[in-house]
Amino acid sequence: MLTLDNVNQFYGGSHTLRNLSFEIPDAACTTLLGRNGVGKTTLLKCLVGLLPIKSGSIMWNGADISKLSPDARARQGIAYVPQGREIFPRLTVEENLQMGLATQPRGSKIPARIFDMFPVLKDMMHRRGGDLSGGQQQQLAIGRALAMNPRLLILDEPTEGIQPSIIKDIERAIRSLADSGEMAILLVEQYYDFAESLAGHYVVMSRGEVIKSGKGADMARDNVKALLSV
Repeated sequence: MLTLDNVNQFYGGSHTLRNLSFEIPDAACTTLLGRNGVGKTTLLKCLVGLLPIKSGSIMWNGADISKLSPDARARQGIAYVPQGREIFPRLTVEENLQMGLATQPRGSKIPARIFDMFPVLKDMMHRRGGDLSGGQQQQLAIGRALAMNPRLLILDEPTEGIQPSIIKDIERAIRSLADSGEMAILLVEQYYDFAESLAGHYVVMSRGEVIKSGKGADMARDNVKALLSV
């Protein structure tokens, strides 16, 4: 569904992404792993159009989207849940979720499956986003992205700073979405066990380059965990 071909990106004089090439298949969860500072979040921002690439191409369903604006990519079904969640703290839960409907036809309703996955959001519809716990805000950020009915869901470290009970809820939600076959998922995650449990495919980055990739079922055999140790 999404193909990166020799993608390069620079930040000032730093070569942050180096000839990155890999595919994100449809109807599966691809986990992107690597130590802090290797360029994972930079890559995600390039995928959604928040940062430009210097060279190479980003192909989406056979078309090059490298020059498209972030809103144009969102309209094509690419949803992004950033690290740190970035919900609107002064808007209610309902209003935050409605923001995700911006790419949908006028009059669209918040999809019921969001409340099936995260029932707490229905219970807190009229509370401000800033009053939610960190884990609840993460559920809200994922719900806002799902309101777009995306074809690709990009998640940047969704377990960061989250209590274990909510991590389990998020894991179940991601697995359900991957198993549904309706979207591709790209998951950036530092928590190895969480990433391994969900991975249909994996990609490991180091210093802006892909150093290993394969099937999620082979992560232990490929000794992926050792590549992430300091």
